[in-house]
Amino acid sequence: MNLDHPKDLTEKRKTEHIRISLHEDVEGKNITTGLENYRFIPNALPEISFEDVSLSASFLGKLMKTPFLISSMTGGTETALKINQNLAIAAQERGWAIGLGSMRAAVEKEELAYTFQIRKWAPDIPVIANIGAVQLNYGYGLEECKRAVELAEADALVLHLNTLQEVFQPEGDTNFSHLLSKIEKLISGLPVPVGIKEVGMGIDKETAERLISAGAQFIDVAGAGGTSWVQVESYRSEDAARKKAAEAFLDWGLPTSESVAAVREVSKKIPVIASGGLKHGVDAAKSLALGADLAGFGRSLLQSAVENDAEALILQMDRIEFELRAAMFGIGAANIGELKATRRLLKK
Repeated sequence: MNLDHPKDLTEKRKTEHIRISLHEDVEGKNITTGLENYRFIPNALPEISFEDVSLSASFLGKLMKTPFLISSMTGGTETALKINQNLAIAAQERGWAIGLGSMRAAVEKEELAYTFQIRKWAPDIPVIANIGAVQLNYGYGLEECKRAVELAEADALVLHLNTLQEVFQPEGDTNFSHLLSKIEKLISGLPVPVGIKEVGMGIDKETAERLISAGAQFIDVAGAGGTSWVQVESYRSEDAARKKAAEAFLDWGLPTSESVAAVREVSKKIPVIASGGLKHGVDAAKSLALGADLAGFGRSLLQSAVENDAEALILQMDRIEFELRAAMFGIGAANIGELKATRRLLKK
């Protein structure tokens, strides 16, 4: 492998991201999702049967067995293929939507496309392709984004916003100027829904307003409280000053709970995904009660996903679903609609 070639550097970076995410402490410090600041008022007389609690949901017009998403993580390497295969098998089994990692590697180097092609394992669930929004300033346009969607046989495309990750990434692309008009043009030209996601720093109200006005069809807040990609990139950097600078951003970002509430305040209709630091089904229940439509889990699933098969992942996902159902039963919410409308979530 010639690591001087930019496409090979992309592949190398993907491998490093997986290793660092699995083995290093990459969570933000002195900042949380904010979900711990909320609690449910228990309903001692729910007047429903636990067996009747339904997790069924819909996303972009597609019916789902659960309101869960496996958040965008990886692709572009042989290791990533195995992870994506396990994720896809488990998502299909449990009825979760799945987001793919950044597909730049597949668009630029088609022999890596197979690492993102999961439809054979996930024929029935929503699959979301993924491209960095900043690539629209580096030669990408409608055709490249269409190609990503086609390669993944995806139901939607998400454009990720990752300003500080790119700044701290040794080979980062940092020209985020005049992106909104390019995003708007892409949305109008692409034949599938286009959403926007952050990568762990959250989306605020003002940004959500601009994105929704530009036509964004869903927003994944990917708030602070989980993985910090500034910290991930600091592990990759050989620049001592950059490594030290990363410490100043340990508590950077908008907590997931605040970001969900901010986006929902802008629009009551646009689908919102709560991701960023969710650990269990009670976090998911709180997120849905705050206004999210789906709850996304990422790095917390990664260790299970690197197992030899999908069984450990399926068991973990089953536990998360049970926790959500138990929380719903505990407040007397028989379905996701009732959970989203509950008045039993209080801020401590």
